[in-house]
Amino acid sequence: QVQLVESGGGLVEPGGSLRLSCAASGRLFRVYRMGWYRQTPGKQRELVAYINVGGSTTYNDSVKGRFTISRDDYKASAYLQMNKLKPEDTGVYYCNAWRPSDGAVYDYWGQGTQVTVSS
Repeated sequence: QVQLVESGGGLVEPGGSLRLSCAASGRLFRVYRMGWYRQTPGKQRELVAYINVGGSTTYNDSVKGRFTISRDDYKASAYLQMNKLKPEDTGVYYCNAWRPSDGAVYDYWGQGTQVTVSS
């Protein structure tokens, strides 16, 4: 079992920056792929970025070059540095921990943190 707690959301003007953090408790954080997803009212939750166990990353095209995902396995934490924010980045951001094992999938979510980009 993994518990995830996000922090760092808030209100920021267009062009500004925020850094989201995801603190994990539980065992074996280092074997999970860590991801950030976001959701806005009326839309499906979408992938923002994820980082694999080995450190390779994948980004949604809409955030490439502006967002950076990272992880610190010693601190059992994942981060999302968001720069050059746009109003369309507004949403609830969720942290996700995912791994397959022996035919099963372990998939955990945080409670979400609100990001609002507005002047």
